[in-house]
Formats: sequence, C-alpha cells, structure tokens
Amino acid sequence: MFEFKSKQQTFNIGGIKVGGVPGQNPTVLIGTIFYHGHKAVIDERTGEFDRKLLEEEINRQEEFSDKTGNPGVFDVVGAAPETMRKYVEFTASVTDAPIMIDGTTAEAKIAGLEYAKEVGLIDRLIYNSLIPEYKQEEIEKIKEVGLKSALLLAYNPKDFTTAGRIKAIKQLLEVTKEAGIEKPLLDTCVLDIPGLGMASRAAFELKDEFGLPVGNGAHNAVSLWKGLKKKMGKQAVKPAIASACVVAVATGADFVLYGPVKDAQYVFPVVAMTNAAYGYLLFEKKVSLDREHPLYKIA
Repeated sequence: MFEFKSKQQTFNIGGIKVGGVPGQNPTVLIGTIFYHGHKAVIDERTGEFDRKLLEEEINRQEEFSDKTGNPGVFDVVGAAPETMRKYVEFTASVTDAPIMIDGTTAEAKIAGLEYAKEVGLIDRLIYNSLIPEYKQEEIEKIKEVGLKSALLLAYNPKDFTTAGRIKAIKQLLEVTKEAGIEKPLLDTCVLDIPGLGMASRAAFELKDEFGLPVGNGAHNAVSLWKGLKKKMGKQAVKPAIASACVVAVATGADFVLYGPVKDAQYVFPVVAMTNAAYGYLLFEKKVSLDREHPLYKIA
C-alpha cells in the first residue's frame, strides 16, 4: 500500500523501535505529563506535584502499551531548570520507557539534559524539540552530553504549507550533523485541522525522500478546534482526538504525540486497530511481524 523510493530506517531508542514501512512496527505513542493545566501539577513554580496521580497515569499508559503492543514514550514538560530535573528524576524512577525532554524554555531543556547525563539516562532521552529558530547553546549541549535522538519540528511561521514544512525539516537535518544526532524523528507540525492534512502529506514526502521516522502532534488539530464542544458537544472531544491520531497513522506516521497522558485509554486501542489492519497487508506479502505486533495482541 505504501511504496517509497528510499529504504525505510528503524531506530532503537531506549529499547523501543520507531520507523520502518508503515504497518511493520507498531506506532510509538507519546503521552505528555507535567503540562500546563495538568491536575497532577500542584505548583509549577516549585515543581510540587501529586506523585500518586502521576504514577497512576504513567501506569495506565503502560497498561495499554502492554495490551496493544504499541510502545509508549513520556513527554516531560518543565517550565524551569529546577522543576525539569525533578520531573525527569521522578519519571525515570517509575518507568523504563524513553523520555522526551520538552521544556518551555531552552534553559529548562538543557537542565534536563545535564541531569540525564549525570545519572546515566541519556540513551533513554529524546530532545523535544529543535525548530529552525533553535538556540546555539541547545546544539552545543546536545553534542556535549552525547544525545543521539531529537525531534525535529517543522515549525515554519513564514510558510505553513506542505512545502514550508519540508523546507524546515531539511534545514534542521543539516543542524543534526553538527549536533551529533544520529536518530532524528521528523515532526511535521500540526497546529490545526488544515495543518493535519498538510502535515500528513509532508510526512509521506519526507519518508519517501529520506526514509526517516516521521510523525506529529495530531491532537493539536482538536485542541484548537474552537467550535467542537459548542457545535458537537463535549462527548465528541475524545473521539475527535482518537480520530486525529488515526489520520496520522493511516497516512504513515511512525510516532504520534497524542496529548495529555490521561487520554491513553482512548488513543491506544484505535491506533492498535489501525496498525493491525496495515500489518496484515504486509503479512499477505509474506513479511514477518513480531509476535508483539498489535495484529497478534488485540484479538
């Protein structure tokens, strides 16, 4: 169903596989924690949080990861260096999954990298993210600590088209060479519903040209849908989020940032279903699938 001119690459990051021909490897699903407005965060300034609630939410994603075969990653958001260190320390203590460093400032993300290097977590980390307007100190710190994986975000405010997204990624791929990043993940940038379509097309074209893992934050299409609750009702929100993620997967995404980790129970089942359907297409071609693939797990 998917034909690419470039050989598709699969990366091992923190023990999980991401990339390859769509359907072969389960889609990696990334849930966000410690985000602004997260009920578990008691005080963003001090980094105080509800440990019990956080652990419950982390465990729920891992439960659905076990049920479906879809690997999970935790996107850790920190507003300040001190809180980022605290958040990464806690997350690493309750899960063995890879962790994304997603601070609201470069300083916070750099602090996360420094802490991870100190305690030996670098191989489990993904930097979220590098954009065309990156800061040079980010590149220098990534190279210094030896980080090998980063999300490259196709945020191009001067050109929100498919072509603009591709141009932004190509610029960032040059930067990864300087930083020593060997496992780049290409995020084609979803900001709204129209952007989901353009991001999906850009993802296909980038996989075709470079063979690298692609994906996006599909849930943003729903987050900025102003008329959703008013016109459709609150009950439409979760199905819309799950559907946005399926759109990304059905058009070739190797990973999806699905938003708040509390939505794992809505997203994992539908993505696993999509993976199983596409996996069987490869099965028909005599391509062997791992026994942990959703095709075998969700029946």
